[in-house]
Amino acid sequence: MIEFEHVVMNFGEKEVLKDNSFTIQKGEIFTFIGPSGSGKTTILRLIDMLERPTSGTIAIEGTNVSSLKDRDRIPLRRKMSMVFQKPSPLRGTVFDNVAIGLLFRGTSHDEIKARVPEALELVGLKGYEDRKAGTLSGGEMQRVAIARAISTKPDILLLDEPTANLDPVSTEKIENLIFSLKERFGITVVLSTHDMVQGQRLADRIAVIIDGRIGQIGTSKEIFYHPMNRAVANMVGVENIFEGVIAKNEGGLASIDVDGTSIIATTAFPPGTPVVLYMRPEDITFHVRDGVKSSARNEFTGTITKVLPMGPNARLKVDAGITLTAVITQRSFEELDLGLGKETQLAFKASAIHVVER
Repeated sequence: MIEFEHVVMNFGEKEVLKDNSFTIQKGEIFTFIGPSGSGKTTILRLIDMLERPTSGTIAIEGTNVSSLKDRDRIPLRRKMSMVFQKPSPLRGTVFDNVAIGLLFRGTSHDEIKARVPEALELVGLKGYEDRKAGTLSGGEMQRVAIARAISTKPDILLLDEPTANLDPVSTEKIENLIFSLKERFGITVVLSTHDMVQGQRLADRIAVIIDGRIGQIGTSKEIFYHPMNRAVANMVGVENIFEGVIAKNEGGLASIDVDGTSIIATTAFPPGTPVVLYMRPEDITFHVRDGVKSSARNEFTGTITKVLPMGPNARLKVDAGITLTAVITQRSFEELDLGLGKETQLAFKASAIHVVER
C-alpha cells in the first residue's frame, strides 16, 4: 500500500533520511521506533505528502506521489489523516474541532452532524460536542484530534507520538483505540514512538530507525529478541552483548568462547566462526540456595556489583567472569535476599541467546 524506494531527505545540508526502502501493507499497524531526531516524523510527513523527498520514490496505492503536482495529490491526501504529537485545540467547541476536516472536504451539514458524534463515541467522548475545546485535558484533546482524523473515514491514519506526555490512563485509552480502529475498520495505521514497550504492544511490524536509517524491520519478537546488529540491540534494550568464537557445535548446540568463559547457545554456525551474542536481561533467572538446579544450560555464580530500582523491578549487574545485566521483580529480589555485594547463582537458557556472525 505504501512503498519507499531509496528515499533520501535533506533539509539544507542536513541529511535527515538516508536511503530508506520499505513497504507497509494494507490494514496493518506499522510502527517506527527510534530516538528523538532519528527521522520518524519526517517519514510520516513524507507519507502525508507534506514534504517531497530529495531523492527516491514514494508510492501510495501504486501511484508514485514523489513528483505529483499539488492538485493531483489532493485525492490521495483525502484518503489519509494525520494526528500530530501535540495537537492544538481550535477555538470553539469540541464539535467544531472534530468537524473541521469534514468541512474542508465539502461534506454536507447533515452528514457532519451524524459523523461528529459517531467519531466522539468511538474515542470515548460521547456527549462532549458542546464543551469548549480549550478546557480539555491533554489526553482528552488527543482523543479529539483522533476523532477529527477518523471522522473523515481515512484509509491511512498517521500518528506522530500519539501518547507523548500523557498519563498512563490516557495512554492506555489511546492504545486501545488504535487497536479498535484496525479491528473494526481495517484502517492502515502508521505511527511513530520512542516508547519501546508501546511499539512492542501495538505493532504488527516494527521498523527501528536510528540516525536517519532503518536498521531492521520485523515483528515484535524479531526486533526485541533477534536484533540484527548492535545499534538495534541497544535501541530495544538488549543489554547483554558479547563477542566470541564458536568453540564447538554439536547438532546446533554450540559452545562459544567469550573471553575465556564458555556460553552455550543454539546456532548453526560451525566452529571457528566469530560471533556476537545478544540476550535480554529478563531472560536471566536467579537462585541462591545450594542444590537448587535449573533446566537452563548456562549456570554461573557471580557477585552483584550494582542494583538499580525500576518501579516494580530491579536491574542488577553481576560479575560472573563476564558482566551480566539482569532484570528481576522487586518481590523476587527481596524473597531471594539479594543485595549489593552478595554472591548469587544465576542461569539462562541456550535458546535465550541470539547469535549473529561478526
